[in-house]
Amino acid sequence: MNVNQDVDVTVVGAGPVGLVLAAELALSGATVQVLERRAEPDESMKAGSINVPTAEALDRRGLLPAAEKVQREMFERIGSFARMANDQPPGGGRRARESRFTGHFAGMVLDADLVDWFDPDLAAHAAVDGARMVPQRELEELLADHVARLGVPVRRGVEVTALEDAGDGVLVGTTAGTVRTGWLVGCDGGRSTVRRLTGIDFPGTDPELTGHLALVDIADPEKLGDGWAWSTRGAYRYGPQPGRVVTVEFHGPHADLPDARVGSRGRTSRAPVTLKELQTSLRRVSGTDVTLTALRGAATRWSDNARQAATYRSGRVLLAGDAAHVHPPFGGQGLNLGVGDAMNLGWKLGAVIAGWAPEGLLDTYDAERRPLGAWVLDWTRAQIGVLRGDAKSAALREVVADLLGTRDGTTYAVKKISGVTQRIDLPGDHPLVGRYAPDLWLSDGSRLVDHGHGGGFLLLDRTADGAFARFAAARSGRVSSVTDDHATPTGVLVRPDGVVAWASDTTDIAAVTGLEAALHGWTGALSASPEPTA
Repeated sequence: MNVNQDVDVTVVGAGPVGLVLAAELALSGATVQVLERRAEPDESMKAGSINVPTAEALDRRGLLPAAEKVQREMFERIGSFARMANDQPPGGGRRARESRFTGHFAGMVLDADLVDWFDPDLAAHAAVDGARMVPQRELEELLADHVARLGVPVRRGVEVTALEDAGDGVLVGTTAGTVRTGWLVGCDGGRSTVRRLTGIDFPGTDPELTGHLALVDIADPEKLGDGWAWSTRGAYRYGPQPGRVVTVEFHGPHADLPDARVGSRGRTSRAPVTLKELQTSLRRVSGTDVTLTALRGAATRWSDNARQAATYRSGRVLLAGDAAHVHPPFGGQGLNLGVGDAMNLGWKLGAVIAGWAPEGLLDTYDAERRPLGAWVLDWTRAQIGVLRGDAKSAALREVVADLLGTRDGTTYAVKKISGVTQRIDLPGDHPLVGRYAPDLWLSDGSRLVDHGHGGGFLLLDRTADGAFARFAAARSGRVSSVTDDHATPTGVLVRPDGVVAWASDTTDIAAVTGLEAALHGWTGALSASPEPTA
């Protein structure tokens, strides 16, 4: 397999994180290639859905229709399964209740009927409701098409074996030869070779469970309950699509899961999951003699190992996704966290390569993404505490179940799982600053996001005379201005990753000064030597 010998960025790993990062770099004008050790795409079952920031990331790049198509197909499969499980005719009530995605906490499915869908945080991010039920495998296919259209080469069957940061670039040894690259980004999973070769520590908590996820054929599915069930031996879930089973056993990590000091969720375990192993686990936790007749595709084995890299950057080597943080997969938070990493890093690294931003901009990547990673680790650790089969955890589960049975409790959990409350600490006192941009509808019926499919910054200007847009005109190659009729907010500056960098409800001198500072800090100075970013 031939690889490019001299590119701006080499991304290691062709999962969703690596593909999103490669696409964002390509949109910024950088030359990029993706190296993937697997000869073929990974067909094993992984995350079953995406959160709002991930769906909005697809929306920002014009990929929302494709994601909505995937969700429609998923709901058809779920609806079919629900009708079989509940003996309902087509169009029955169960599918109607599934029409709004909620998720679960420690296996306790959140009731959509209890959610306050008019909550301002949820209502402000409703445009992507039709693109949340996108499994990882389908997401990878969608993203692979996206990077192919952008001309990004994905080199499969190429494994990284060595690396050296030379100060002005990175020498990367691979099974296809040596590559010289300006920057190297490890998106190569929990057992990241890039992280190991760079010598970045990976502290955290050791695993205490073994989980399995698979699609199977079942001879006697009536022996399994629909949804999550607990026992002293563990927990399992059957559904929400035909043949999907999850098991959780608290007897320690499986022997074939990697050493906890290395870190992984077990998705690249050396020994494949066999039908016998899966059936034994399911029988043990369900207390039945259910019989599995076939595996449909590769099953996944995972643990609750939870770790975060000591740094997301070492010189010209960076980490994103599972290479930077691992945790149990409850709620599919890891996929979404990784896509957020890629969106955040992509435009910043692209700006440094383009020369309009200083290298110090990359320091904001770790500073902004690390707190979100730490929160996800704790959110999943908390679910393990509630999920265990001992009496104390069972008692705690009852308390949490009571809270999640209330309107406020369910709404709180759905907001957290969906990602609509995520915020990073940025200068500015407007409530939108640091948050992902809400659905900003324009007077012509379009949304602001519709005007930014090519990447770059977006400035919404609702002043009467286009005053805000005039300040951005000198940065026309980096900032696209969209004018609209007067409304509030009167102006919003959105970074390429969807984060609001500045917003105002007025048009006074304070608003103009704030916009100037944000443009100068985030989109680079107009001089040949840009000053440090905000």
